[in-house]
Amino acid sequence: MATSTTKALAGDESRGPSPDDDTARRRGALLHRLDIKGAPYVFVAPFFVVFAAFSFYPLVYTSWISLHDVELATLDVMEWVAFDNYVELWGDSRFWNALQNTITIGVISTVPQLLMALGLAHLLNYRMRASLFFRVASLVPYATSVAAAALVFTMIFERDFGMINWALGSVGIDPVDWEADKWPAQVAISTIVIWRWTGYNALLYLAAMQAIPAERYEAASLDGASRWQQFTHVTVPGIRSTIVFTIVLSTIGATQLFGEPLIFGQGPNGVSGGADNQYQTLGLLLYEEGWKNYQMGRSATVAWAMFLLLVLVFLVQRLVKRARSRTS
Repeated sequence: MATSTTKALAGDESRGPSPDDDTARRRGALLHRLDIKGAPYVFVAPFFVVFAAFSFYPLVYTSWISLHDVELATLDVMEWVAFDNYVELWGDSRFWNALQNTITIGVISTVPQLLMALGLAHLLNYRMRASLFFRVASLVPYATSVAAAALVFTMIFERDFGMINWALGSVGIDPVDWEADKWPAQVAISTIVIWRWTGYNALLYLAAMQAIPAERYEAASLDGASRWQQFTHVTVPGIRSTIVFTIVLSTIGATQLFGEPLIFGQGPNGVSGGADNQYQTLGLLLYEEGWKNYQMGRSATVAWAMFLLLVLVFLVQRLVKRARSRTS
């Protein structure tokens, strides 16, 4: 009798689980599964909230301003002009000149920069003494401010007392007016960009190279491949995604180029990109329209033109990639 009473109070261990126990067990398993699968969304969601607040809203607001005639001194007074700013920008020769300068400076600075970064990373990838020193030294230009770098290179490319013209004169070449002439000015500005970003891209390539399995190089060496053949057939294909990433970053940076040509102009000519707009970029044109001519509507239109240009470049890149995948 006591035994049966004890079992009744404590619960009969021999009986099977009740429906309530199965429900609780299933509920716990479901919550555990949601915790695992939902964790990434919990951590990523705040980023998209911040992105919407600080990125998406300015885009929408800038597009709204571009449809109005707005002056810098009276931002609260807007006159609806629809797409007139875009029509005027399409027919503005300064816009096409700035677009051409942006493309040429971007090509002159990006192509040598990435090629030099690729070669530098390939050298740093080999075992060499003081490799850590060289890796840190390659980041020094990137850590230098735009203003400091541009000022130093402006003095180097100075027409009368610059180091470059002094070196050219020592070998019998006449001095070059780096600021007044179109192509010398663009080469000088591109040199500043190359100096600042080559080391940064080299470290990106180096990190990607070190992720390539050593077995690939061993197999290529056993097949009799030289170092150059290993570089072209193993290294470059292994870091192709990183190369594409740096090309995208360089394209965005070239489209937004602003500080280097502004400081290189040394004064009022910096905003207009020289006396004849010979090196005015889209970034300088945006600044000139908004903060020199006080036309914020036109400035916002230039900003959206820059954004649409990046979208167009991205679409072209995707189409080229898809065409290559089909042919291969």
